[in-house]
Amino acid sequence: MDPIKSLDDSKNFGDIFDLVKSAVKKTLDMERAGLMLYVTELPINVGAYHQVGSNGIVLNRNVLNIVTKVAKSVREINSFVFTILLHEYLHSLGYMNEKLVEKVSYTVTEKYLGKDHIATEMLAKGLLRNYIPKIQDIELPPAKGPEIVTDFDRSFRSYIT
Repeated sequence: MDPIKSLDDSKNFGDIFDLVKSAVKKTLDMERAGLMLYVTELPINVGAYHQVGSNGIVLNRNVLNIVTKVAKSVREINSFVFTILLHEYLHSLGYMNEKLVEKVSYTVTEKYLGKDHIATEMLAKGLLRNYIPKIQDIELPPAKGPEIVTDFDRSFRSYIT
C-alpha cells in the first residue's frame, strides 16, 4: 500500500484516520481504538482539540471550510485533515506538550509520507500560523452546530480487553 496514493484517494475522515493510525503504528508502535470525531464551529485560532480522558476529537468546521476554500487540490485538503487528525490522535495517546506533539507530528509525517509531501511542508510551516495566510480575513458561513462523523474509527476493541 502506497500511503501517498492512499491519502490522495481518501474520500472521507475515516479513510484519512485509518492512514493516521497506520502512520503512528509504523512510526511509534502505538495505537488506540474507539475514538469519535465531532465537527463544529470553534474560534478560528483552534484547528481541533482532544479533551484529555475523552474518546473524542473535535474538528473546527470553520477552519475546514477555509482550507477547502483556499486549497489548490484534493491532496492539499486531505493533507491538512491528515495533519490535524494526527496532532489530535497523538494527544489521545498521551502526548500533552504542544511543542512535543508538533515535533512528533512532523517526524511521523516525514517518515510516512516523505520530506517533500505537502503534509510535511504544512507541519514545517505551522498549520494555522503560517500555512493559511490571513485566515482571520476569510468570511465564514453561518454556524450549524456540532455533527458526529460516522464511520470514523474503524478499529474494534471490546469494552474490556
